[in-house]
Amino acid sequence: MDPLSSLLSGIRAEGSVVSHAVLTAPWSITFADAAPLTMVSVLRGGGTLLLSDGTERAIGAGDTALVRGPARFRLADEPATVHRPHTAYEINCFAPDAACDGQELDGIHWGTGPEGATALIVGAYRASGHRHERLLRALPPVLVVAEDAEACAWLENSAADAARLSVGSQALMDRLLDWALVCTLRTWFDRAGADAPGWYRGLADPVLAPALHAFHGRPAESWTVASLAAQAGVSRALFARRFTELMGRPPLTYLTECRMDDAVALLADTDLSIAQIAKTVGYADAFGFSAAFKRHKGLSPSTYRTAAA
Repeated sequence: MDPLSSLLSGIRAEGSVVSHAVLTAPWSITFADAAPLTMVSVLRGGGTLLLSDGTERAIGAGDTALVRGPARFRLADEPATVHRPHTAYEINCFAPDAACDGQELDGIHWGTGPEGATALIVGAYRASGHRHERLLRALPPVLVVAEDAEACAWLENSAADAARLSVGSQALMDRLLDWALVCTLRTWFDRAGADAPGWYRGLADPVLAPALHAFHGRPAESWTVASLAAQAGVSRALFARRFTELMGRPPLTYLTECRMDDAVALLADTDLSIAQIAKTVGYADAFGFSAAFKRHKGLSPSTYRTAAA
């Protein structure tokens, strides 16, 4: 499994969809889910994202925005709208009694609308455990990716088909949003260039990619710089130099960081023993793992687990 797939396995769209929300100005939507990630795809029209820190980001037709949680944020037809009378909506699909899979949500109209109305697809992503946290650290508070008109038309038609189905429509829409999240992240990382996380840049490098796939596919193995270089088919010295230049850290530092991130998720989200976690993340025994974990996190594994409970 490649690093992006592994990180995305911890965050999914689950029952939190507003499909074909059609809004006529003046309007605003408050996103109150405290979701780790929220995706807003503008099919027609546009608006301005208003983040809790005061950031404003305009988005128009063809734009997909990812907003990193958990802070509340708003989307309005224009910034001044929130300070004058307007139609205000709130989305809180993760509330215990929320029902976000019907044909109406807090008064938001779904389907077709008058010319000039804004049409959106919105998805809030749940986290299952702590695995997604490394992905979120690589993202800015909000990112916007522009899509072409054909992609928007396909997404709108697919969402409309999903909404019309009486059986399996929610699952279909959830998977559609998962697909859209992967595509949006890949596009943004590709365009980010040097600002993309090192693990993503490394996947595009012909020397580093085989080693990264090997490590992330078999993290329990006792990897060394020499064994990773063998996966890449180059000398140890060349591999270490290229890795450090591209990834911004030596190979073993990167391996340790990844193993500690995996260990954090396992400590917080599973009942595995410290010895079992040690083997899972590539340490021969619990003692060596515990020492490395304390150096990296400042707490012993058992103390960390207690604090996270």
